[in-house]
Amino acid sequence: MLGEKIRLLRKGKGLSQEELAIRLHVVRQTVSKWEKELSVPDAVLLQQMAEVFEVPVSELLNGESPDGADKAGEPDRNEIALQLSRINEHLAIRNRRMGLMIRFFLILMIGTIVLIAILTALNVYRPGSFEEDVSSSVISVGDVSDENEEIAH
Repeated sequence: MLGEKIRLLRKGKGLSQEELAIRLHVVRQTVSKWEKELSVPDAVLLQQMAEVFEVPVSELLNGESPDGADKAGEPDRNEIALQLSRINEHLAIRNRRMGLMIRFFLILMIGTIVLIAILTALNVYRPGSFEEDVSSSVISVGDVSDENEEIAH
């Protein structure tokens, strides 16, 4: 995808994220988000990035030679916009799925906590109740042996 391509080209040019960010007039975190595919650069930044990497924009977008280039070798802006739109749509879908998964697990955790609270309030579930039962049974065995000694005397 685009993030991986940016990372490979950046490293191929021997640039750090900070150095690329300075050349594109963005912050380093922006470059990091592009490489992690959490966001995508706009068309202007994509063209500037292609100039820094000395590759056509179409190679950045899909790794291929520029099929949509005009006579001057400039990439077709409509094609760039279309591909950026597809990438943004893909990221939006992925972010929605991640949000749904996070909500599901939060609801599951809250439900578990509420269930434990209800069971504890009803005295059905008592953490450590097994240890209490074991210690009380040991005491009762000791009490029986004391009674047997008293009977024997």
